[in-house]
Amino acid sequence: MTTTGYSAFVMAMDRVEKRLRQVSTALDAAGIPYAVVGGNAVAAWVSRIDPAATRATKDVDLLVRKGDDERITQVMSELGFRREDLRRLVLFIDPEEPSKRSGVHLVWSDTLIRPSYACPSPSVDEAVRDPEGFAVLDLPALVRMKLTSFRDIDRVHVADLAQVGLIDASLGESLPPELQQRLASILDQCDDDD
Repeated sequence: MTTTGYSAFVMAMDRVEKRLRQVSTALDAAGIPYAVVGGNAVAAWVSRIDPAATRATKDVDLLVRKGDDERITQVMSELGFRREDLRRLVLFIDPEEPSKRSGVHLVWSDTLIRPSYACPSPSVDEAVRDPEGFAVLDLPALVRMKLTSFRDIDRVHVADLAQVGLIDASLGESLPPELQQRLASILDQCDDDD
């Protein structure tokens, strides 16, 4: 990576962190429950063990209650974000970086996101406070969510959590059988890579 490319990368990561802090602070001030999910949640958990093992992410994903939709839209509008309704989620586009790839995505809690999913999305009540101050999905719920989605990036995220020692057998035992099998396949792959 060139020096210019590296500088752009660092600036992009700084913008994601700034966006996460700005939005979580505003939601906290408005008393709206949420949980940071996706790559930022994985990074929050991994960084507690090994900050060097965290991955960059380009957007902010928040788990929220559908009933809080109007209040969230008001808060986000006050921050200057523009709402865009997509098929399965809501996107708020940052005025400072007006790209659909880098906005704030809302994921509805307690909802079967896709008909094929084995589990509904977690509840915002499964959030804990990160040492940095924002609400992040607790580890078992995050792993369950990642194993339910099971896209390439979800498998990578679960492997990241496992490789720093955050996933053990007891966490796997709390999962439905289909998700236990998915977790076992990732953990086997991690063992093969060692």
